[in-house]
Amino acid sequence: MCHRKPTTLLALREQIENAPAAISTTKVTRAAFDRVIDVWKPTATTLSTSCNHTDQSLFKNMESENYTRVAEFLLLGLSEDPDLQPILLGLFLSMYLVTVLGNLLIILAVSSDSHLHTPMYFFLSNLSFTDICFSSTTVPKMIVDIQKQHKTISYKGCLTQMCFVLVFIGLENFLLTVMAYDRYVAICNPLRYTVIVSPHVCVLLIVLSLSISIVDALLHTLMALWLSFCTDLTIPHFFCELAQVIKLACSDTFINTILVYMVTGILAVVSLIGIIFSYVKIFSSIRRMPSTRAKHKVFSTCGSHLSVVALFYGTGFGVYASSEFSASSSSSAVASLMYTVVTPLMNPFLYSLRNRDVKEALKKLIRPSPFVRLSHAL
Repeated sequence: MCHRKPTTLLALREQIENAPAAISTTKVTRAAFDRVIDVWKPTATTLSTSCNHTDQSLFKNMESENYTRVAEFLLLGLSEDPDLQPILLGLFLSMYLVTVLGNLLIILAVSSDSHLHTPMYFFLSNLSFTDICFSSTTVPKMIVDIQKQHKTISYKGCLTQMCFVLVFIGLENFLLTVMAYDRYVAICNPLRYTVIVSPHVCVLLIVLSLSISIVDALLHTLMALWLSFCTDLTIPHFFCELAQVIKLACSDTFINTILVYMVTGILAVVSLIGIIFSYVKIFSSIRRMPSTRAKHKVFSTCGSHLSVVALFYGTGFGVYASSEFSASSSSSAVASLMYTVVTPLMNPFLYSLRNRDVKEALKKLIRPSPFVRLSHAL
């Protein structure tokens, strides 16, 4: 960087004119001085211009390094208390194992029992698989961070985790809507159920839900790539949540915020309206059912789905409310914990405890086969 600008030629000329003694001693005439100025003027101009360009270039490079080069983010997690780390490690490790095992049992029970090869349980097995993937996107990273006491995540890793979280949240949202539509057709149009909800339609609904979720996640992730960050790269969560990443940006986040509210709001509101419409029709059909046994069976199948819907959208609204109306980062982290960890954990219990068909399939799956019992008897 240039610290000293060259002396201007006009000031140099004035200094020599005001010093006649020095001029007479060295016998420098006015004409000779003008010739010197003519010779050195291009050099001085070039040197000054070069210094200006150098200063501007260095300033731009420093600004670029301060605002665009992000190596990693710091995840604060739920607590920084060293005494709580072993408790949190054991708690979340056990919750993750129960989540994976419970949802895996649902998938195995549905696939092994031929009586459950229906559209409703096909969607349920896909929901269980989504819950396993959703939980695996955030919880293992948190467990490793607690165990190693190294709560950082790279810039690319943060964006990747954020993208997968958005994919599985969107997929679970659409699956709950599709399952409500499936119950609506089964109860309100039972004679046309196999025609309307055919295996081809089931696969098409899953593919469509996954495609919309991927497009939504990629849209938010690609827009996050344009964000510039300052020196504060601390995320007060245990994973890279989209809203928290946007809050850290130093650049303009107006478009990102509009996309979050518009796209996410539309997808969530449309899905919720579809679920409400389906259950309004279902309850009106239940009231016209003469058999108490039929009503009880409908309530047992719909009750499980309604419990999962209430848990998913309730915790999602809690995350939104905590981020908008609460300044506490801990309350927002707890709300995010509810829908990323607790919801996938509770879904298998809600479906297995309230659904007789699933309970019977699980008993058959866990019960040892006759060959195993015979070997134990021998």
